[in-house]
This record gives sequence, structure tokens and C-alpha cells, in this order.
Amino acid sequence: MNNLLSAKTVSYLLRLAVFGEFLGHGLFAIQGKAQWVGWVSQLFGVDTALATQTLLVIGTFDIIVALFVLLKPNKPILLWAIFWGFSTALMRPVVGEPFLDFVERWANWGAPLALLYFVDKEV
Repeated sequence: MNNLLSAKTVSYLLRLAVFGEFLGHGLFAIQGKAQWVGWVSQLFGVDTALATQTLLVIGTFDIIVALFVLLKPNKPILLWAIFWGFSTALMRPVVGEPFLDFVERWANWGAPLALLYFVDKEV
């Protein structure tokens, strides 16, 4: 029973970590973080207004993901979080940032991946 309790604790800590990551990124996106607006404009060849609107939608979705992960994580949401965390981390070197900026953000997809392990185990 002690192992079950510690697994539950780890699961809740991972929920909190993923929640914080997606909430923070969502709020930055909604605020139209200038660096991110530039990246969206560069990657998709759109003007600043459309890039800002795109980030508003992305940010809103990130906050919804954050809430789901905190309250009731499930496999489809976590698979999305893994994909999205990996993709956004990988965007750094794609737009010209150093490769280590990608490495530094491995937790963005690693934490949801670890939480997925616990969701599959129904801890």
C-alpha cells in the first residue's frame, strides 16, 4: 500500500508540473509574447495581427489542456501535451535559437510522458 501512496503522490506532482507549464505558456500566448509572435510570423509567413490572433487561440487551448491535466488527466489530452510540448521545444532551433534551447525544454514533453505512465496504470 505504501507504493500505491507514493505513486499517487508522484502522479499528483506531475499533474501540477504539467498544469503549470501549460498554464504559463497559455498565458504568455494570450498576452501575445513578442518573441512568439515573431516566430509564428516567421514560420507561417503571416503578419503580426494574424500571428497574435493565432497565439490567442493556442493560448486558450493550452489553458484548457492545463485544466484537464490538473483535474482529470486522460490519455488523449496527455498525448497532445507530449506532442505539443515536443513541437514547441523543437521550434527553438527551427527558428534559429541554439539547439540547447530545445534540450532545456525536454521537461515540456517529458513530464506529460511520465504522467501518461500513471494514467495508463490508473493510479
